Amino acid sequence: MLGLASYSLVHASDPSPLQDFCVAVSDSASAVFVNGKFCENPKMATPEDFFFSGLLTPRNTSNTVGSTVTPVNVMQIPGLNTLGISLARIDFGPFGLNPLHTHPRATEMLVVLEGSLYVGFVTSNPDNQLFTKVLYPGDAFVFPEGLIHFQINTGKTNAVAISGLSSQNPGVITVANAVFGSNPKISTDVLTKAFQVDKKVVDYLQAQFWSNN
Repeated sequence: MLGLASYSLVHASDPSPLQDFCVAVSDSASAVFVNGKFCENPKMATPEDFFFSGLLTPRNTSNTVGSTVTPVNVMQIPGLNTLGISLARIDFGPFGLNPLHTHPRATEMLVVLEGSLYVGFVTSNPDNQLFTKVLYPGDAFVFPEGLIHFQINTGKTNAVAISGLSSQNPGVITVANAVFGSNPKISTDVLTKAFQVDKKVVDYLQAQFWSNN
């Protein structure tokens, strides 16, 4: 006699990480970090926990790349904890660049408020297709999670954009900084072979001052 069995499918996954890594420990007394922030007693919350002021304030763009990012994430608004969203204001000087970078934990939607921006992202291997667009005030563009992307001011005047990101702590990996400005340095043997360039080129790039914007 054959019995009938019923099956139910369960779909589950781990929560999205909110930091680069979280090393497990056996002793809870040694734990100093969680995936996100510890939660305050809701009865202790105030309106200030959900507030940020200053997105209308222009930023100084006199750095090597000519742009400045003002993040508005869980570090600035504690009330964003667990809500999976954040913002950033990006100021561009004339021909300023927000260099090639990725957000390992977030998709980004950018809206231009002033000026014009040439923006783009590159898809993953093996195609590495480049998608680009010139944006003007009121235009929006999406950069999918984890993909390398950039924005550059195409005009002789300042430009301003606002970005929405799908994480309370999206993270940023600036490609040149990570590859040539890592601490300690990546082996020259690795970089010369990876980029198919002479050692002098790698030494020159590693000697530069790679600052974050």
